[in-house]
Amino acid sequence: MILLLGGEKSGTGKSTIAVNLSVWLANAGIDVLLIDTDIQRTASQFIERRNQRNDLAKVHCIEKRGNVFNTVRDLSSRYEQIIIDAGGRDSEELRTAMVASHLLYCPLKANQPDLEPSAHMNELVELARGLNPQLQARLLLSIASVIHETEQSLIELPQFSLSSIMIREYNVYRDAMSDGCGVVEMNDDSATAEITALALEIYGDHA
Repeated sequence: MILLLGGEKSGTGKSTIAVNLSVWLANAGIDVLLIDTDIQRTASQFIERRNQRNDLAKVHCIEKRGNVFNTVRDLSSRYEQIIIDAGGRDSEELRTAMVASHLLYCPLKANQPDLEPSAHMNELVELARGLNPQLQARLLLSIASVIHETEQSLIELPQFSLSSIMIREYNVYRDAMSDGCGVVEMNDDSATAEITALALEIYGDHA
């Protein structure tokens, strides 16, 4: 499967979720490749820190800019799972990754100002489906401190469904990023449960 973490809002936890899913898969013995298309290099820097350690499962990572379609499709035949971390903006990387991917997760903070700009992402998904009809798209509420009602906002986003998982604002996510670890390696039951639930929602019995 080719999974894309993307959207037009920055600071919504895309890289954090991408690296934690990659670590979860690696610990499950799955051959996973993380593709960092974001100029901020958050995911790449995390993997560099991680792979300097000898006590953690290795995660493969490459960086790719511009049109990523051919690279993603080629590499998908070499790895069991592909995860793409796209930056928080409308870009060539995001658009071409959407055409290459099977599943798009769009993390958003659980507040109305962050949900409103998703209308343009809805249009981008519709365009991508013209070339990639199999693309599924889900909104993922992230960096959340409380549960918000979002169903009304989703009425205007017919290209998306809402993930049943919510990623909350736990300090362990930040601490784990600094240490090159996934939260599943940090002995934090709450964050581990979230990432595990998200991974199972995405991969089911395939991981």
